[in-house]
Amino acid sequence: MRLGINLGYWGAGMDADNLAVAQEADRLGYDVCWAAEAYGSDAPTVLAWVAAQTERIDVGSAILQIPARQPAMTAMTAATLDSLSGGRFRLGLGVSGPQVSEGWYGVKFDKPLARTREYVEIVRKAMTRERLTHEGEHWTLPLPGGPGKALKLTVHPTRERIPLYIAAIGPKNLEQTGEIADGALLIFPAAAHLEETALRHIRAGREKAGLTMDGFDVCPTVPLALGEDVTALADMFRPYTALYVGGMGSRKQNFYNQLACRMGYEKEAAEIQDKYLAGDKQGAAAAIPHSLIDSTTLLGSVERIADGMRAYADAGVTTLTLAPAGFTLDERLAALRAGTEALERAGLA
Repeated sequence: MRLGINLGYWGAGMDADNLAVAQEADRLGYDVCWAAEAYGSDAPTVLAWVAAQTERIDVGSAILQIPARQPAMTAMTAATLDSLSGGRFRLGLGVSGPQVSEGWYGVKFDKPLARTREYVEIVRKAMTRERLTHEGEHWTLPLPGGPGKALKLTVHPTRERIPLYIAAIGPKNLEQTGEIADGALLIFPAAAHLEETALRHIRAGREKAGLTMDGFDVCPTVPLALGEDVTALADMFRPYTALYVGGMGSRKQNFYNQLACRMGYEKEAAEIQDKYLAGDKQGAAAAIPHSLIDSTTLLGSVERIADGMRAYADAGVTTLTLAPAGFTLDERLAALRAGTEALERAGLA
C-alpha cells in the first residue's frame, strides 16, 4: 500500500506550512500530494507551485471541478501540468454538488453521471492529440453550423495517458468510476464498511468494462492525528465531520450524510443534519458518535495507526491518502513522519 497526502484547500492561512508538508512528504517517499478546490483556491495553480518545489512526489487534483471548466480546458491543464512536472501529474475529477455547481459556477446539477462520462471521453480523446470531435448530449465539438474547426492539442504531455481519478460516493457513481477511470477518490472511508459502501460497486463497473481490479487505484483520504488521547484527537475532527455529514449540500442531496446512513448511522446522521441546518453547529458536532470518527480516521500512537493502516490494506486500499492534522507545523510534520513509520510497522512499506 502506498501513501499520499492531501493538503486540502489553499489560502486558509497555512500556505507556507502546506508547502513544508508537501516537501517533507516528498523527502519521506510519499507517492502523491493532492490539492482540492471548491470556491476558493484553484487546484492547478497550487499543484504547479508544489511541483516546482518538490522532486519526486506526484501532484494530483482532488478534485478539478467538472462544472468549472470545459473538458478541452481540463485536457490543456492536465497536459501542461504533466509536462511542467516531468510526468508527475494525476487528474482527479468530480461534479461537485448542487449548491456549488449552480450557486458558484452557474451550471445546472443535472445528469451528473452522464455528464461525467462524456467529460472523461472528451478529455481522454484530447490527450491523444487527435483532432477533437465529439457529438454528445452535453457537448458537441466543433459546434455545428459555425466557423469552428476540429483542433488538436498542441502541447506534448510527458504521458499520453495521464492517470485519471473520479471522486465518487454514491453506488452508481462508484460503479461508473470503476468502468471509466483509473482510480477512485474516496472520503469518510471506514475499513470495515469499504467493501459494502464502495468496492463492490467499483468492482461491478470494472467487470462491466471487461476489467479486473488489477491496476485500479483505490485512494481514500483519511485524517491522521498522532497522540495518546484518542478521544481528544477524535474531538478535533468533530467540526469537519459535522460540516460534511450535516451541512454539505442540501437536505435532500447530501452525499456524505447518505454515506453515513449506509454505514449504519441513520438516526445519528439525521440528528447531525437537523442541528447543523438549524444553525446549531456545536450541537451537530456533539451528536457525532465517536465510533464514526474513529473508524474513518487514523488516531493515536504509531502502533494504533499501524493497526488501522493494516485494516485499510486488508480492505483493498491501494493508496492511503493522509491528511496530517495538528495545531502547529511541527505537529503536522510529526504526524507525517508517523505515517511512514506506521506503514513500516504494519509491514506494508
